[in-house]
This record gives sequence, structure tokens and C-alpha cells, in this order.
Amino acid sequence: MSNWIEIGHLNDIPRQGSRIVEGPDGNIAVIRTQDDSVFAIHDSCPHKQGPLSQGIVFGHKVACPLHNWAIDLGTGQAQAPDEGNVACYPTKIENDVVFLSLDKVGEKTGP
Repeated sequence: MSNWIEIGHLNDIPRQGSRIVEGPDGNIAVIRTQDDSVFAIHDSCPHKQGPLSQGIVFGHKVACPLHNWAIDLGTGQAQAPDEGNVACYPTKIENDVVFLSLDKVGEKTGP
């Protein structure tokens, strides 16, 4: 059962930007894409733990600011040829308000 937490208004997160939420297992990056989709992932790249919240958002992916690994925001998977993944968290938007569930999907894996 999901326990949803209100994060704030959609416009509080810039397009192609993020907001950090403190979670029980570390920081969570809540990321808004250019098309106003909102995703939440563990804020640590599986490669060298770069802060994904500071990466460049393109389409539904984010590039790690340390070594440019591309992480799929929907699945948490690193894009080939890189390998690994980060945990994802469910999000929803109701009346332009963003909600986050701490019921993570998947675990961080990588080198």
C-alpha cells in the first residue's frame, strides 16, 4: 500500500530540473522532464555515485554529471554500454500537485 507524500506544485520543479527529497535510504531526485512528466529515482549514479539530481535531463533520461552515464528515468536502468540501475519511486500529479511514494521499485546495482 502506497503512502503518498506531497512534494509541492509542479511548477516548483523547473522543466528539465529536479528537487531533492530526503528518503529513508538516502536522497531521492524528483525530476521533471520537458514534457512535464515527473520521475523519482535514487540520487546516486550506480557507477561512481554522482548526484543524478545535478545531471542534464534529456527526453526521459538523465546524464550523470560525473561520467555522463545515461539513466532511464522510468526504469532506473543505465543505458548500454553501461550497466547498472538505480531504484525508482512512484510519482503522481493531481491538480498540478506532485506526490511521491516511498515504495521503491528495484534496487541499486552496478560496478
